[in-house]
Amino acid sequence: MIISASYRTDIPAFYGDWFMNRLRAGYCMVRNPYGGQAARVSLRREDADGFVFWTKDLRSFAGRLPEIRDRGYPFVIQYGINGFPKELEPRVPDAQESVRLLREIGGAFGRRVCVWRYDTVAISSLTPPDFHLRNFERLARALSGATDEVVISFLHPYKKTVRQMDNAARRLGFQWRDPPTEKKKSLAAALAQIAKSQNIQLSICAQREYLVPGATDAHCVDAERLSEVAGRKISAGSKGHRKTCGCHESRDIGEYDTCLHGCVYCYAVNDATLAAQRFRDHDPMSEFLFSSAADQQREPGRHQGARLPLFPEETP
Repeated sequence: MIISASYRTDIPAFYGDWFMNRLRAGYCMVRNPYGGQAARVSLRREDADGFVFWTKDLRSFAGRLPEIRDRGYPFVIQYGINGFPKELEPRVPDAQESVRLLREIGGAFGRRVCVWRYDTVAISSLTPPDFHLRNFERLARALSGATDEVVISFLHPYKKTVRQMDNAARRLGFQWRDPPTEKKKSLAAALAQIAKSQNIQLSICAQREYLVPGATDAHCVDAERLSEVAGRKISAGSKGHRKTCGCHESRDIGEYDTCLHGCVYCYAVNDATLAAQRFRDHDPMSEFLFSSAADQQREPGRHQGARLPLFPEETP
């Protein structure tokens, strides 16, 4: 089984000690995001074929990658580098530092290890289409030769996302909009050409309506890429996280409402206060990413309604 760590939270940025402790122990415990039932996930070498790490900040985790490799686990890193204004990404590190790290890791482990993510593409008064064209080209040039793929996705106006974007816009004084499909396709086509000029393939994550010439369907959890990194065949069924997802089957070991980046377009944090409290309660020696007992001791009903569905399109 491929282990995803994690599209529900940024484990490398905030929970690296926990991950390494669980890797050495050979297992972790994960709760179902619906009912909270606990399940044991084996991380033993004979059970875990490899890892897909999702992160916007690899600074504290990069030094752990050699041990993961030496233990025999191949890995792929989905590295989010957007370079957006702080109004949209208040606690994401500077893009230049992330570019440096991605290039360093690509040099040490091979360019197939690193996938650049430029998402979520939000159109706002701070980030109009012209901003994305200039910003994307700058990053693509800086990452040329270090990665061979960039994954993009456009902000989808789910009710929760709209609420978060509206709140941020009022508080911070910007405007945002959801452009029509043709406008998004036009931008995707331009980004694809920029990526191609730097020998980077642009792929689109779970939004096939925006596929244009030069773009491909993203496989963020990609058994074929992981096989190339491993130097051996890794088999996995085609079972994406969403109906339009191109991912291979995996098991995610993260928890929603635990990421501290504060990105206003994020679907994985519904309650920033809860996320901060869970981080404070976090015990890196625990089997679980966070203790449900700590949640239960807080004021009854305080976080009712904060439970996230498994996938963003299932938001009512």
